[in-house]
Order: sequence, then structure tokens, then C-alpha cells
Amino acid sequence: MKAWVCENPVGVEALQWRDLPAPPLTPGQIRVQIRAASLNFPDLLIVQNKYQMKPPLPFVPGTEFSGVVSEVSEGVKGFVIGQRVAAFGGLGGFATEVCIPAALAMPLPDGFSFEDAAAFICTYATSHHALIDRGALRAGETVLILGAAGGVGTAAIQIAKTMGARVIAAAGSDAKCQACQALGADAAINYTTQNLRDALKTLTDGRGPDVIYDPVGGDLAEAAFRAIAWRGRYLVVGFAQGQIPALPLNLALLKGASLVGVFWGEFAKREPSHNARMLGELAAWYAAGKIKPVLDRVLPLEQLPAAFARMAAREVIGKLVLTQV
Repeated sequence: MKAWVCENPVGVEALQWRDLPAPPLTPGQIRVQIRAASLNFPDLLIVQNKYQMKPPLPFVPGTEFSGVVSEVSEGVKGFVIGQRVAAFGGLGGFATEVCIPAALAMPLPDGFSFEDAAAFICTYATSHHALIDRGALRAGETVLILGAAGGVGTAAIQIAKTMGARVIAAAGSDAKCQACQALGADAAINYTTQNLRDALKTLTDGRGPDVIYDPVGGDLAEAAFRAIAWRGRYLVVGFAQGQIPALPLNLALLKGASLVGVFWGEFAKREPSHNARMLGELAAWYAAGKIKPVLDRVLPLEQLPAAFARMAAREVIGKLVLTQV
């Protein structure tokens, strides 16, 4: 097999595309021949040694992928050779094959492309868990989505609209704002040229958004939280800007607001039956045309460094996907 190997996590430039022995199949696992893999922000952090998980060296990065089952270990049920699957496996996705626990694999229904499937689980599961489970979003409410042009942001727009909410998208350029509105956002704010808090007051007639979806963190967080509606829910999804904000907690008191943590990965481990039902609902929404991953670029797997460079430059709208024949 071939894989991108990280022997020294000092950055993307240290990754090597080379031959490796095929990984052994252990009990409870399936072997997947990878057809497509997507980039998520943790993929960049982990090769820079900045992620919370520090895998032993060397390792093959790549958290999310799709492909075809080529081998099933003894005792595994529900999977057969030739079956199409997607997975959020943590590691190993930037390769031609991988062995993963069968429990991590999602069978793909007919009509689900490998490219869409590789860009599906992390972003849509995160956004569904955030908005519906943790944020209790209801039809008619207003949701502000920060970083709305990214992978989780574009997924959040689609899920919020499916739920009947009004969506205000906030992004870092006019082109990204236009892309969000084309995807269904009711309004958009370019936070590099507009004052976020003032724009939110105007767009909500001074009431503020009921739910704030924040995968960005950094210096946008306090301005957004100050604009939240009475009984609003602020969803802490991630810190793509790199800075973990320190919010004045008196704001929660004054607005009767909730500060809600969102950790889909831990939810999936602790509540697997609930997670499985959620993924089933998302697959049904995909089949019905209610949601569909936004693919910024589809590149050959060998061009992983170029994909990382585009992500690092924050030029991506939606998800970057890498494929191999």
C-alpha cells in the first residue's frame, strides 16, 4: 500500500508519500480500500503536533474517508466484502487502504458518492449534534453560524434550514458570504469589513440570535455572545482561529443564556445508539436532497500538500476531498 507518513510532526512539509506494508487485520476490524478522503482541521493540527491527541510515531494522518470493504475479520457482523462504507476513523485515511474497527464504519446507501461520503460524517454529525441535540434549535428561531463557509459551517446552514430556522451566516470575505447565501442562508455578515454586533442588531431588530454556532473562537466570540437573544444558546464547537476566548460570564446571567459545549466525538463514544440514529437521519436527509456536502476541490491523493496549503490559507469553501482510482 501507499500512504502519507508522518515521522516528525513539524508540519505538512515533513510528510512523505511512500510504500508501507499493509496493516494487519485484527479482531473486530474491517479492511477498507480507500476511494476518497477529506481534510478536516484536526488533520492539519495533528501533523503540526498541535492537536489534543498525540499519536505514536510514525503515523498516517487522515480522519475521514470512504471506500470499499476488502476483508472482514472473524466475528464481525453487518459487513461483507465489496460493501461501500464511510468512516471517521481518527487516523489512516491518507492512504490506499486502512484497517478500522467495524463499529466506526457507516454503510453507504445507493446513490451516495464516495466523494460526498468522505466529506459527510464529521461535519454533518457535528452540526446535527450541536444544533438539534445540544442547541435544541426550533423552527422559526434565528441561528448565527460563525465560520459559515467552512466544512461544519456549510453543513450547519443546511441542517438549520432543514429544521425551519432563519440563518445568518458570518464569514471572512464577500465571496464566502455569497456562497453561504447561495446555499440557503437568509443573510450574511462579512466580519472582516462589518461590525459583527452592530450587524446582528440590525438583522434581528435588536433581539439577537437564539442560537450561536461557533467553530471559530478567537476574537469573534465575545462580540457574538454580547448580541445573543434572551434565553439564547451559545454552542462552543471549536477554535479554528487558534485562540480560546475568555468570555465574561456575567453575559450569560444578563441574557439568561446558556453556554453549551459540543463534542461530537465523545458523544459518539458515550451514546453510540443515539449517534447511530442521528447518522441514519442524516443519510435519509441526503437521499431526500435536503443536505449535500459542499466540495471546494477534488484532488488526487498525491496532492495532499497542496490541499493542506489551501486549508492553511483559509481559502476553502466547504470541504477539500482527495481521491484515488
